[in-house]
Amino acid sequence: MHDLQTFLNVREMLANFLQEDIGAGDITTNSIITDDLQATAEIVCKSSFAVVCGLEEAAMIFDICGCKSELLIRDGLKVRKGKVVMRVRGCARAILKAERVALNIMMRMSGIATETRQMTDIAKDVMVLATRKTAPGLRYFDKKAVVAGGGGAHRMRLDDMVLIKDNHIALLGGAEKCIRLVKKSVGSHIKVECEARNLKGAMTTISAGADIVMLDNFTPKQAATAIRQIAKMGLREKAKIEISGGVNAKNIKQYARAKPDFISLGYITHSPKAVDFSLEITI
Repeated sequence: MHDLQTFLNVREMLANFLQEDIGAGDITTNSIITDDLQATAEIVCKSSFAVVCGLEEAAMIFDICGCKSELLIRDGLKVRKGKVVMRVRGCARAILKAERVALNIMMRMSGIATETRQMTDIAKDVMVLATRKTAPGLRYFDKKAVVAGGGGAHRMRLDDMVLIKDNHIALLGGAEKCIRLVKKSVGSHIKVECEARNLKGAMTTISAGADIVMLDNFTPKQAATAIRQIAKMGLREKAKIEISGGVNAKNIKQYARAKPDFISLGYITHSPKAVDFSLEITI
């Protein structure tokens, strides 16, 4: 957690997730488990390989329910099937009440972290970035998972930095006008990124003073050609280059060969494959 306010905000979100799941109460557990029964449980990885993430959030969920947690590994580390990543102690009712929400957040965050790590391993020296294609209400957790996997968060919100996209350009009639207006408005303390759909657009964007140019929906070959031409024209050091659009596990290596500064992928947050975890009572 970065600060107290973030901690409190996250705790409130997790409490709301619990309320969504619990409703008026767990009628199954409350019907068959006495309120004085104490228990110990372990959370075990069931997937063959994973980069773990969400342990801090899971521990907070159990804490909200009055349970004590012991983290046996830290977020961002690789684990194999059968690894126990957390132990929980407390009222049996409380453990079972928190179980599903804790596992759900871990499964999603670990899935994002695992996919991000696989992409960063392929891209090597090129920074892999998330996008704003996150589940509503889960952006903090999705972006944190990307960082745990070795990637970068990019923008958390629209007020983080300027990103001029195709619709902005269409509405104003050109990238140069957009860049000029936004620089006049925000000054030099906020980074300005601008999307480009072709080499000419990329050149225009850099010449107009953008800090970052996004090569949007370029093929690997087109991206490599564009970056070579930008360097040939002496513009490579004037702006960072991001490749975005249509990047996936099958082609990211080709894009990385073009040597951009960043590659952004939406699917690592909008379509993550969950890592399987289970909670097992050990008493």
